[in-house]
Amino acid sequence: MNFPSNIFTSHAKEDGKFFEGLTEILGFKPKKLHVYKKAFVHRSANIRDKDGNAMNYERLEFLGDSMLGTIISKYLYLEVPEGDEGYLTKMRSKIVSRKHLNELGKDLGLLHFVESRIPKSNFGDNIHGNVFEALVGAVYLDRGYKYCERFINKRVIAPYVDIEQLEGKVISYKSLIIEWCQKQKKTFRFDVYEDAGNDAIKHFAVKLAIGGNIVAKARATSKKKAEERASKRAFYALQDKMGKS
Repeated sequence: MNFPSNIFTSHAKEDGKFFEGLTEILGFKPKKLHVYKKAFVHRSANIRDKDGNAMNYERLEFLGDSMLGTIISKYLYLEVPEGDEGYLTKMRSKIVSRKHLNELGKDLGLLHFVESRIPKSNFGDNIHGNVFEALVGAVYLDRGYKYCERFINKRVIAPYVDIEQLEGKVISYKSLIIEWCQKQKKTFRFDVYEDAGNDAIKHFAVKLAIGGNIVAKARATSKKKAEERASKRAFYALQDKMGKS
């Protein structure tokens, strides 16, 4: 299943392949193909409409993010009547986390359909989730709320959402460590610095200190990833203490 490379070129054969690919992914027949085509255009393609407005997936991504949050919120509200606002918010965050959306986009193979002027190997993981959200936005514009809800139920809720499993799923180890430190009135500090190693790609190293003692170290290709990796190591190192608090 492949979409045409020149995604905005109007040729019956290419539109037919695009239509077939979308129908397989969506589970229903799309009506406004031009809306879906935009959902797969990266800004590097530099395509503009007759008024000079950029034609890429970013605005659809914004819309899809809102629709996804709304539909998941409705699902949780009905599915967990005993859940308070804080619980429902945490559960929604786990379902629509960037990591989870990236996995969804990868499972659907959406990156293969993206139109861009830069090598796809240069994209980070987040593009998978970004394009998935754009696709949700396109569904809403094409067929409205009911079809959007049907698509999210088919591709997100039914195959991936298990309330009991999600209750034990950690979204961010860094947030967990910070919350625990604040609760226990312990000081914490992330010391991040560039790691001048022999890697072709620049790395960052981090030392996580709690109560003045270094409890974990890690390195990664970004500061955020290094902090999260160190936090995860700290979590497992302090798991017994954190479980008792």
